Amino acid sequence: MASTPEVSVAIILVNWNGYAYTQACLESLEKVKEPAFQVILVDNGSQNSEGEQLKARFPNIHLIANPDNLGFAGGNNVGIRYALEEGFDQVLLLNNDTLVDPYFLKPLQTELRASKYGVVQPIICFAQESKTLWSAGGKWNSLLGRAITLGDRVTLENYTPPKSLELDWATGCCMLLSKEAILAAGLLNEQYFAYFEDVEWSLRIRKSGFKIGLSENSIIYHEAGAASKKQHSEGTLSPRVFYFHVRNQLFLLRQHSLVLGYPYHLLRFLSWGVYFLIRGRFQKLSAVFQGIREGLFTPLNSEKKWLQ
Repeated sequence: MASTPEVSVAIILVNWNGYAYTQACLESLEKVKEPAFQVILVDNGSQNSEGEQLKARFPNIHLIANPDNLGFAGGNNVGIRYALEEGFDQVLLLNNDTLVDPYFLKPLQTELRASKYGVVQPIICFAQESKTLWSAGGKWNSLLGRAITLGDRVTLENYTPPKSLELDWATGCCMLLSKEAILAAGLLNEQYFAYFEDVEWSLRIRKSGFKIGLSENSIIYHEAGAASKKQHSEGTLSPRVFYFHVRNQLFLLRQHSLVLGYPYHLLRFLSWGVYFLIRGRFQKLSAVFQGIREGLFTPLNSEKKWLQ
């Protein structure tokens, strides 16, 4: 009997001034012995030549150094384009602030092939609370335009797996995609830059005829929000985080939801504005209203733009 040909996997990590996190992630990937894979590190214009430092520390990775910060979407697209040009069969997006179990990759591949999914994600736990779930995939409430994370903050001992492992969306924190799904749906929408781009991509992949699933036998650990948790004069999260969250949520509504989503989310954002006003956090207040304005009125880029 002929053996099944080996499937080639490219693992894409995007680094932006996160050397310590990326180093720890790459060290955890060094412990993954099966199957074989190629790490593509995309450095998004980091300071102190972090990409070159990481390449010196991990000579087997392929480094792509962007001169500027292209965001999560743009940085990953650079890596995906390279992986497709090099003929990889599968692409794994992996946040640089994750630690992987040595056996995480093979179950993802097995699930992707056996269930004929276009995308599969693992069980993701918090890095600091390794027995507590961060994500077991996502559901999409099209009525309200709401992306719901399954299993959020549920302990593993209390987690009850759903009857169906099919998901509406997978998190960009860790998602394995087939080449066919990427070619059919296109790349990440770079207009999003960061936040909700994985939800939009997942919905577009499903629209292209591919299913998305959860692999319960694969697990990784996530330092949630590491790139966003940098001390700011108005708290831990910067105003820019709230701007992207608001703007991109409204982009999603305009592309993939019903009109009922608008009053629901606008009330949420207005309540944030009132809170920031009371607390005197005027930069965040301004960011929320800038996000509302641009989210509602910025012309949306064509999805086909990201196929090239």
